[in-house]
Amino acid sequence: MVELDGHSLTPQEAERVILEGEGVRATPEALSAVEKGHRRLVELVRCGGPIYGVNTGLGKLSSIEIPQDSLGEIQENIVRAHATGVGAPLPDEAVRGMLLFRANSLLKGLSGVRPALVELLLGMLNAGVYPVVPEQGSVGASGDLVPLAHLSLVLLGEGRARFRGEELSGEEALRRAGLSPLSGLAPKEGLALLNGTAYMLSCLTLAWALGRRAFRAALLASSLTFQALRGQTAPLDERLHLARPHPGQIQVARKLRELLSGSSLVDTWKGDVQDPYSLRCLPQLLGPILETLSWVEERLRIEMNSATDNPLIFPEGDAVPGGNFHGEILAFSAEALAIALAELGAGCERRISLLLAGDRGLPPFLSPQPGPSSGLMLCQYTAAALATENKVLSHPAAVDSIPTSGGKEDHNSMGATSAWKALRIAENAISQVALELVCVRWAVALAGEEGLSPATKEVYEKLSQLVPPPGPDRYLGEAIAKVRAAVRSGEVSVSGL
Repeated sequence: MVELDGHSLTPQEAERVILEGEGVRATPEALSAVEKGHRRLVELVRCGGPIYGVNTGLGKLSSIEIPQDSLGEIQENIVRAHATGVGAPLPDEAVRGMLLFRANSLLKGLSGVRPALVELLLGMLNAGVYPVVPEQGSVGASGDLVPLAHLSLVLLGEGRARFRGEELSGEEALRRAGLSPLSGLAPKEGLALLNGTAYMLSCLTLAWALGRRAFRAALLASSLTFQALRGQTAPLDERLHLARPHPGQIQVARKLRELLSGSSLVDTWKGDVQDPYSLRCLPQLLGPILETLSWVEERLRIEMNSATDNPLIFPEGDAVPGGNFHGEILAFSAEALAIALAELGAGCERRISLLLAGDRGLPPFLSPQPGPSSGLMLCQYTAAALATENKVLSHPAAVDSIPTSGGKEDHNSMGATSAWKALRIAENAISQVALELVCVRWAVALAGEEGLSPATKEVYEKLSQLVPPPGPDRYLGEAIAKVRAAVRSGEVSVSGL
């Protein structure tokens, strides 16, 4: 059970909630802070004076005053009017992240909402009530307004939600889960629900978590490929990397030395004095990816414990308008992650090509009967197709901006698109790692598995259970899917990084 207080959630805890379904609960202290913030907002409203989005209109309409007797109505109207998303529904994992991050942000007590609203968000998360949220519609500023509106409809017993695999009306999904919708929204609650970065943050956190799993599996895959191709270990020499002391490069070189120690396959190919870059430069290629993952992790840690709506209600009594909902930092993080993971997958494709090239004592396409059998030729095709898709998706959305709300919101981050792209690339990278693992399972069998290093024998034995040995052409789709699932779940993973 992950405890939420609005301040100390970690990316690793979020990963467990999002990908493994771990439960959550709010601390009593955090709920008390939420109650205090709500009471303070009520006092500010009673005292009069304009408070953006509470007794004024939104965006371009912020100069319009809202009557006191309509303050609840405008909040419900905000939710309904902003639910204009299109496209495929988000996967349940990403919706879990949205529920988690919106609740944790509100638990800081700076948003003016009632504790009951936060408790319903957490109740839905724990019970498995996942609002149907279309992928497209957020411009990554003024919050993820459109996707969060679809999520928030269910709190009112409206919209659509999935419960135990079935899509239902929001009201019916809550009923089956033993939950009750809110009877209405108090001042600012609609705005507080919508004016956050939870869509961007959820997609980016999921991309980061999957990317980290892909990276750790890629290290194992590359160490097996290194052995199957009888690579030269001199480029892993510690002295070489200390001469260019980038931390990621040093860490990857050290890990590869550990993984390859004791192998009787490495350093046995005498046909050339240097290996191709995708082997020789593994520390220089994978090290920057490791550093990017670490940099993104720190950005996630900050964002998931931040108040991102507008205005914020501070204990000293001020309602301060601002722009914490703007997703620029998440957009930059997502673009950096996208590039790193696209490169991770590109490296896998290049090593697959080396394995299939009919070089270094291995038959063409790893086929025991080249010609009559195509072997694993088409694995490289699929990896190449994914590499090209990743190249297209790596074009940055974050350098674009289209104004909205009649020009009042004149610079949007487009971070939702950046984060969605990064998630798509992360899933592709997992597939590319899986394809390399399938190919290297055959390559090692042909090169001589008895020569493997002690540190890589366990993962090879696991692959041998999932992928049949080299032989005549056969359907390998199920084997590829099993290996992919093992990579995505973290079952195939190197420790210590």
